[in-house]
Amino acid sequence: MPISRWSTLGAALLGLACALPAAAQAPAKIKFMLDWKIQGVHAWFYWAKDKGYFKDANLDVTIDQGDGSAAAVTRVMSGGYQAGVGDVNAIIQNAASKPGEAPVMVYMLYNQAPFALITKANGPIKTLKDVEGKTLGSPAGAAALKVFSALAKRNGIDESKVKWTNMAPNLQEQMLLRGQVDASAVFAATSYMNLVAQQVDPDKDIRWIFYNDNGLDLYSNGLLVSSKLLAERPGAVEGLVRAVNRALKDCIAAADACIDNLARNEPLIDKSIEKRRMLYVLKHSVLTPEVAEIGLGDIRDERMARAIDQIADSYGLPRKPASEEVFNRRFLPPKADRTVKLPL
Repeated sequence: MPISRWSTLGAALLGLACALPAAAQAPAKIKFMLDWKIQGVHAWFYWAKDKGYFKDANLDVTIDQGDGSAAAVTRVMSGGYQAGVGDVNAIIQNAASKPGEAPVMVYMLYNQAPFALITKANGPIKTLKDVEGKTLGSPAGAAALKVFSALAKRNGIDESKVKWTNMAPNLQEQMLLRGQVDASAVFAATSYMNLVAQQVDPDKDIRWIFYNDNGLDLYSNGLLVSSKLLAERPGAVEGLVRAVNRALKDCIAAADACIDNLARNEPLIDKSIEKRRMLYVLKHSVLTPEVAEIGLGDIRDERMARAIDQIADSYGLPRKPASEEVFNRRFLPPKADRTVKLPL
């Protein structure tokens, strides 16, 4: 074959290689950490995986259970995971001390932080100030514990008068009900239905002291990615956000199907409890009036700035990170694709 024909053929093959779609590339491998043990509020992540939404985005996602929304931030920051579900307030604290190293939130899930203290309705704690001199419980990695200092400072609570007991996550409600602690710092998304499962009426038998009702105005859990993934594989981040948004909308529209799929991944869950948990969280933390205006996954910058101020002042952080260091909306789908209504 003449050299000119070889050159032409080579150029054609090179052009074909350059024109191959991104899907022909090796999928981006992402180790993904949940904020807690598998619950109804994780249904959309497994839906995205099992329905092929991650695969469609050229992602190979492995999902692991977690042990706290603040701990998930640390795990991603350490490099053990590339993405996960974690607490934005923990990101603020890490970004303040280690600029450029902390994970970045790219999709806000919990527009209203479900941090709360729970105590028996007939117990000695009637107001927030009553926690002084009492014993409170929390798992070590729980975000509600990490943010308590901000709540205490905001409300003039002397933290030296509060005793903390470290407990396993599955014992939070039991230890309270047994009188082993006077109150527990919880994630309402988890504890509300845990109480229901224990034949306790969470509205009648339990007093709830929500952080956002007592001077704080915080966002909470969302989809976060490592700074490394953000810098090196922005296309993977965009695909991850798109897949999660699509799956979340599906689960809002078809709760039963999503919970059935979750049960195939974790057969030990109580489907009725987890469906109720999912709908509770959607109603109280996800589909808020603010989200109705700005769409799923987004935030208001001015509100985030206030939250950063509250966290930084309460913890005496060395600096106040800018909102864009903590939350990056660059990868959000168009608002029209993030608009939903709660089917209740």
